[in-house]
Amino acid sequence: QERGALGFERHYHVTDPFIRRLGLEAELQGHSGCVNCLEWNEKGDLLASGSDDQHTIVWDPLHHKKLLSMHTGHTANIFSVKFLPHSGDRILITGAADSKVHVHDLTVKETVHMFGDHTNRVKRIATAPMWPNTFWSAAEDGLIRQYDLRENSKRSEVLIDLTEYCGQLVEAKCLTVNPQDNNYLAVGASGPFVRLYDIRMIHNHRKSMKQSPSAGVHTFCDRQKPLPDGAAQYYVAGHLPVKLPDYNNRLRVLVATYVTFSPDGTELLVNMGGEQVYLFDLTYKQRPYTFLLPKKCHTSGEVQNGKTSTNGVSNGIHLHSNGFRLSEGRAHVSPQVELPPYLERIKQQANEAFACQLWTQAIQLYSKAVQKAPNNAMLYGNRAAAYMKRKWDGDHYDALRDCLKAISLNPCHLKAHFRLARCLFELKYVAEALECLDDFKGKFPEQAHSSACDALDRDINAALFSKSDNAEDKKGGGPIRLRATGRKDSISEDEMVLRERSYDYKFRYCGHCNTTTDIKEANFFGSNAQYIVSGSDDGSFFIWEKETTNLVRVLQGDESIVNCLQPHPSYCFLATSGIDPVVRLWNPRPESETLNGRVVVDMEGASQANQRRMNADPLEVMLLNMGYRITGLTSGGAGGSDDEDSSEGQVQCRPS
Repeated sequence: QERGALGFERHYHVTDPFIRRLGLEAELQGHSGCVNCLEWNEKGDLLASGSDDQHTIVWDPLHHKKLLSMHTGHTANIFSVKFLPHSGDRILITGAADSKVHVHDLTVKETVHMFGDHTNRVKRIATAPMWPNTFWSAAEDGLIRQYDLRENSKRSEVLIDLTEYCGQLVEAKCLTVNPQDNNYLAVGASGPFVRLYDIRMIHNHRKSMKQSPSAGVHTFCDRQKPLPDGAAQYYVAGHLPVKLPDYNNRLRVLVATYVTFSPDGTELLVNMGGEQVYLFDLTYKQRPYTFLLPKKCHTSGEVQNGKTSTNGVSNGIHLHSNGFRLSEGRAHVSPQVELPPYLERIKQQANEAFACQLWTQAIQLYSKAVQKAPNNAMLYGNRAAAYMKRKWDGDHYDALRDCLKAISLNPCHLKAHFRLARCLFELKYVAEALECLDDFKGKFPEQAHSSACDALDRDINAALFSKSDNAEDKKGGGPIRLRATGRKDSISEDEMVLRERSYDYKFRYCGHCNTTTDIKEANFFGSNAQYIVSGSDDGSFFIWEKETTNLVRVLQGDESIVNCLQPHPSYCFLATSGIDPVVRLWNPRPESETLNGRVVVDMEGASQANQRRMNADPLEVMLLNMGYRITGLTSGGAGGSDDEDSSEGQVQCRPS
């Protein structure tokens, strides 16, 4: 047991030395404007950068030397720079705010192709080793274009037109190709949905349409069905579609600012502007845990004690294929396995942090324990309580997921069942919350008149009868998650279906702030991609453990905002940039060197300030960016003071 404990301490308590020692190695100077994009070549001995100064610079980062600087011919800020695979690092592609895509031959320092097909800012270029001479661009005209440099005609073709799905105002912001299977292209755009496309399937569909003798007759249908069935799969953080109207009302924009695949191609990482960083598992996909149903799915006779027919609907909660069922009370309880002593100690530390209202610390400790004991219901139930107290963006949804997991492991987990009802209420699933609470009272009659139950009952009934209730909710005109846009007429039927079939995230990473720029990156980092890194509006970059989602390091990377973080393809070496006109290189510093003052020691304070910033009025954020101090922003993170469950008595107030 103790040997296992020692291994755990080594692996989880002490952060890898290379993260602990990560510090600034060098600043590469040469640009005269913000550096908006960075790109390593495949070997990792060259680094290209693009800037507001319309220049691209190729560096020898290992010797901190500028090898080449050239004006790209763009007339506005450069947003993307890529080496073309199989070109011997000779061909560089740039995309810019002038709506143009330029191809450069570095050996002669000349621009050899200029593509002007986009009608709005080009935000990202993507390349793929399997597709030589081919690359793709994403632009704010809503189009994904594909280019073939073997063609003499200097044109591109439209691969995906998002405006056919989402209306004229949709903007494509980022794209990336799966490194292990170059047929898959991920696209981030305005709104919370991230799209994954099968390029080969789209091409085959187009070819067969052209070859069909009746193709000319069906032009209208072609336009209606631009992509074949099965060529697109959407991913979304399960709580975001329901939150959209609220965010829109507060002028809070959701937009995917960066997408990237894990090195092994099995995971997709998304920096969601206006929200958090999300990791989606492409192998073990999971449906969102809830969405609002258009109408009640059962007559009262069909639901007894939470037992349902086999269509996956329980308590009005659509549980999809995750296999969670709110089961029949006290029968067949799986006995809870005792935690080994070293995990029991961590749980006790987490409980103590919870008692001191150190919610994030409690969450991080529970997460460490969950990773080592993934079948312990009590850990999930306790972490849910901490999420519900902290109330950062997405916390109630993570709590709901934890409650469902706890109930699946132990159907008699009283607190988890009650917290589930509270989470549903906080997530605006009011009718479902009422059904869940009624179910709870049926299962645990001794709790039916507790102060906690009465308080939640009052809250739910007040919400149900509130005049301010959204009329759309009451009409039951389809799931609210599809009514997310004010311009619903512009959303096609195909788009509605794809959104309804979205898959949920696996992990969520919190602490940074991403509201001011729409090019902010997040990336995998470390020898086994075991860390996640992201830039932030506070001038820092944040490093999390991938598997526990715990924040382990914050470093000051820019005077204003860190936008770009590109890890070296094979070493623990990181290039970053942002508003400052420099590129910064980071690696583990020798033990003999005292770490510079760029380490942000109060990670919790930085994270809380960023949550407040994300929830602030846009005018306040602008003033904050100008250096004014705003008073009156709540200190408790998103959601303000924490008093709604102070009367919950034995049901919720303390972890188990």
